Amino acid sequence: MTIRSNLLAEGVEDIIQSVLSSSEDEVLVANPTAEVIEGLVAVATDIDGDLPEIRLVADEGVLKDVLDDFIVASNAANLVADGALSMRTAADEVENTLFVTPNSVVALVAAGDKVAGLVTDDEAFVETAFEAHQAHWEDAPEFKLRTPPLARVRETLGEDISEETLADFDAVLGSLSSARGDGDGLDEVTISLLVAARNEVLLYDISKWGEDVGIASKATFSRTKTKLEELGLIDTEKVPIDVGRPRLRLKLGADELVAAGADELADEAQKLLDA
Repeated sequence: MTIRSNLLAEGVEDIIQSVLSSSEDEVLVANPTAEVIEGLVAVATDIDGDLPEIRLVADEGVLKDVLDDFIVASNAANLVADGALSMRTAADEVENTLFVTPNSVVALVAAGDKVAGLVTDDEAFVETAFEAHQAHWEDAPEFKLRTPPLARVRETLGEDISEETLADFDAVLGSLSSARGDGDGLDEVTISLLVAARNEVLLYDISKWGEDVGIASKATFSRTKTKLEELGLIDTEKVPIDVGRPRLRLKLGADELVAAGADELADEAQKLLDA
């Protein structure tokens, strides 16, 4: 299937939706901006049914910055695990983002609050462009995504910790537009500890789960726990065990967090962290 007419939309996601829906085999994405990468992951995640093979070549700095957001990165990891997305890094000589398929080339052009996808299906031009960007892709180094797939995070959290903790984790993620931990949403370790504390999970259990699934090391969980405890967001109580040192049970510390619903937990925690 070929896109035969230019596209005009309010945002890049509408253009991406049209490209992915019209491409049955593969799409090469060259020189994507941060907005395009985020939109591509969001649209591809939401599409029901088969996706074309998406091969993305991006500036390494842009890619790293976008994938510092756990929400974007874990959904991208889902797509990688499913074989729908692969990513490589290289500087690209093209000025605009290009979506190159075997049948058409779409150049993304922004103008004020609108975005356009300028389309050509000229056979000779498309063939040349596809071959050039295919070669560019083959020469580019692979980008290794270290974030685990969200599907595996959710599955193991429900199995290893509890379904209640998973439900709270989902509610917190659903309330956030990003999860970076730099003031723009809580990071994945903080989210995990807060929902664990809401369900009175042992620090040992949540940190072991986090390390096993690939979110962060036990040491990172421990450091983050100490920071949140010092700030009064969580409390701990010692739980004796048969052999060895007592383990710590996590609990919410601040009254605002105890009173908050799961979908309000992140907002209330961010207020306390910003205070």
